[in-house]
Amino acid sequence: MMSRVKKGLVAGLAATVVVFVLEGINQFAGPWFTPSFPAIVASMIGMDGNVAVGWIAHFLMGTVVLGPLFGILCPRLPTDTQATKGIAFSVGAFVIMMTGVFLFGGPSTFAGDAGFGVVAWLLITNVVFGIVLGLVYGELVTREKKAAKLMSAGGIPAH
Repeated sequence: MMSRVKKGLVAGLAATVVVFVLEGINQFAGPWFTPSFPAIVASMIGMDGNVAVGWIAHFLMGTVVLGPLFGILCPRLPTDTQATKGIAFSVGAFVIMMTGVFLFGGPSTFAGDAGFGVVAWLLITNVVFGIVLGLVYGELVTREKKAAKLMSAGGIPAH
């Protein structure tokens, strides 16, 4: 039996990988939206131009912080489906993140060409993160319930 925190960790890893792919496409095939989120994170940490640090911090936040936090908060979120719970959670995380960017980021974070497009891109990637987070977490919960039901009936789970 997996705890809610472990399920959240697994779901956070899956959601972070999906967002990594989106950010990677933006950064290497585009870039359509600059600066990328890893570049913004690196700037907030005080390491302008060191995008690798931004990628590492991005990975840790999505997997180690947001995933388990979602696992803890999921039963208390106000919606009915796992995907909408993930969206509600990730939009809340987006609001907190943008507050941090505006408070602690440099004054030029969204200057010039970077503006509404970057904020919209960050919101879209957070919503995608939330959908994947919720669906993976929900699948893990469903599997566990099915296995428990099978065990209580005297059966043995196949996996």
